[in-house]
Amino acid sequence: MNGWHKTVEGWLGRGKVSGSDWIPVLADSLMLLLVLLAAFAVYFIALRIVVRLIRAAVKRTENTWDDELVHSRVFRWIAQLVPGMVLWVGGQAVLRDPTASDIVRILAEVYIIVCSILTLNSVLNVCERIYRRFPVSREVPIKGFIQVFKILLFVAGTIFVVASVIGKSPVLIFSGLGALTAVMMLIFKDSILGLVAGVQLSANRMIARGDWIEMPKFGADGDVIDVALTTVKVQNFDKTITTIPTYALISDSFRNWRGMSESGVRRIKRNLLLDMNSVRLLDPPSVERFRKIRLLRDYLDTKKKELDEWNRQFPDEEIGEPVNARALTNLGTFRAYIGEYLKVHPRISKNHTLLVRQLQPTEHGLPIEIYVFTNDNRWIEYEGIQSDIFDHLLAVLPEFGLNVFQAPSGADLKALK
Repeated sequence: MNGWHKTVEGWLGRGKVSGSDWIPVLADSLMLLLVLLAAFAVYFIALRIVVRLIRAAVKRTENTWDDELVHSRVFRWIAQLVPGMVLWVGGQAVLRDPTASDIVRILAEVYIIVCSILTLNSVLNVCERIYRRFPVSREVPIKGFIQVFKILLFVAGTIFVVASVIGKSPVLIFSGLGALTAVMMLIFKDSILGLVAGVQLSANRMIARGDWIEMPKFGADGDVIDVALTTVKVQNFDKTITTIPTYALISDSFRNWRGMSESGVRRIKRNLLLDMNSVRLLDPPSVERFRKIRLLRDYLDTKKKELDEWNRQFPDEEIGEPVNARALTNLGTFRAYIGEYLKVHPRISKNHTLLVRQLQPTEHGLPIEIYVFTNDNRWIEYEGIQSDIFDHLLAVLPEFGLNVFQAPSGADLKALK
């Protein structure tokens, strides 16, 4: 390299007085300029030729996951590492002044460190996007872990940059971080809490992208669209976005509808409020009229045999009193009709609980609760099935001599007088 310096100095000092102070400086500057041009040329070759050849080769492969590399900036950042290395080697070689050489070395090292960090950051982004292509990513999200790695990466990069600028070993700076642990924990409190919560959420599979969750405390009722280190994003059904701290999903309660979605069924648990004043015993003509209802024939025959056997053990004069004998009621017959109607309904699951029961009477009437599962858990279809069932039951209710309970209005109160 000294020969090159002498040659350049001789060329610059031709016709000048030998020993001029500016000639060595100008020679070093000119050679540094040549190094910069060489670095730019290498970068152009790496970016325009090598990177393009790699991208073309990747596009020809049958795999789809490597397309993420093409759409990322990984190759661009790698290409930018090359001129930094050229400048780091060549800059120190052509500059004879120690101060100038150190400045170029520091700038080149900082440039290389920054490009390396950005390269690794792009690689982590690519890994996350590739992972999201697999079904397991819905149940075990890794975005929180990726963000932790990014934080550690940028912290380490900052330490290496500082070490390069002050000319100290990075080991000394890393060893001095122990005194800053409390400060670091305060600064990264949310990230640390989010990391711990993210590990628990992933390990226990409590939440995943695509899950429908409800968390009234934060006004969340919709689908999870992102599970990050510190926050979970929920797109509500009105298309608004609710952001929930990740650790809140561990410390507070929420409802996850994943089990319902995966089961293929959805529960109907709803009441009919009946007027208790409309409940009565059935007389023989009413029983015969109900026998015309196909769904009630087997029930009425079985019930008639049961009641006849019961009433046979008492004298006829006692059975003559309705209170002494067991008899059918319009309410019991209506409950039996509901059960049979649901058993033959094509949209009701036959493999899950099917229950029609009478609940505790209240000031709002006598509740008859229907507890069944539809075999279609899609929201719109589910609501249609539920509405059709109760439309039918409300329509046939008067056929059983029963009335729906309604709070009386002013006009109703006048009619009672």
